[in-house]
Amino acid sequence: MAAASLPPPAPPGNGSYLEIEALREDAGTRLDVVLARRVEGLSRRRAQEMLESGTIRLNGRRARKGDRVAQGDRLSLAQAPVPSDFPALPDASVPIEVRFEDEHVAVIDKPAGIPSHPLRPDEVGTAASFVVARWPETCFVGYRAREPGIVHRLDTGTSGVLLVAREEASFEALREQLEADQIDKRYLAFVDPTSSVREGDVIAVDIANDPRDPRRVIVGEMLAHGRRSRTEVVSVRRHDRSLEVELRAPHAFRHQVRAHLAHVGAPLLGDTLYGGPFAAGLARHALHASSVRFLHPVTRRSVIVTSPLPKDLLALRE
Repeated sequence: MAAASLPPPAPPGNGSYLEIEALREDAGTRLDVVLARRVEGLSRRRAQEMLESGTIRLNGRRARKGDRVAQGDRLSLAQAPVPSDFPALPDASVPIEVRFEDEHVAVIDKPAGIPSHPLRPDEVGTAASFVVARWPETCFVGYRAREPGIVHRLDTGTSGVLLVAREEASFEALREQLEADQIDKRYLAFVDPTSSVREGDVIAVDIANDPRDPRRVIVGEMLAHGRRSRTEVVSVRRHDRSLEVELRAPHAFRHQVRAHLAHVGAPLLGDTLYGGPFAAGLARHALHASSVRFLHPVTRRSVIVTSPLPKDLLALRE
């Protein structure tokens, strides 16, 4: 069944942006699945978020996340879904430093608090906004239009190096290195000084999105839809205020380092989402992408780029 094209917003007063009727082939299927395949621009994850926020109705009542539909059911959306992809808007004012640059590839240094890419079509102030403003050719490169040339992401609260390809051939070469775990990404994490993380530890467990909370991931053995992930403890330094842990995460899926450390009883300082303890003067989780080493896609030479530790994390070395 082809996705429905979205009409103009409904006139004021009828209470909905879009209404569709469940078909025979939709019967017995979860509501979020039906919406994702019937409504253009609506992903299943976004449908679940809209269900949680109460903006979807099933036969006039507030729909629930686990609802299944029957033929003839009326499904209504109270607001337009945000499209799953859209061009990143350029914004040269984003305070990002370039650590490495040539005509094929660049490495930028993202401060904490700046998202890697936009979540809305009108959003600026992201790393992607900076990238497309400085290198307009990247708008044709990458996984999605909203991630121009960006080879891997960093959480909004994580600072540090971010690898960018300026042309499609270089992007494909770097993507292949990433998938083969050939890009060496190092992180500095700060956890409670009483934590028992040791040099040489390896955290290798599945990681998957948390079905109960879209903000989080869960880790464990043999998770449904889980990805195998590996985080290696390279070194450990003990300070009065923290235990500083250098980590290697070859692929680093979403929240991988944060969730892996929490899994072994050492959540990041300031990481309230995963149970991390409070740290005075710290307004984000204590994680920094300190370096990246990769094989240059054209020259084939090894390139290593580092990022200095920001002031808020330097204070944790006291």
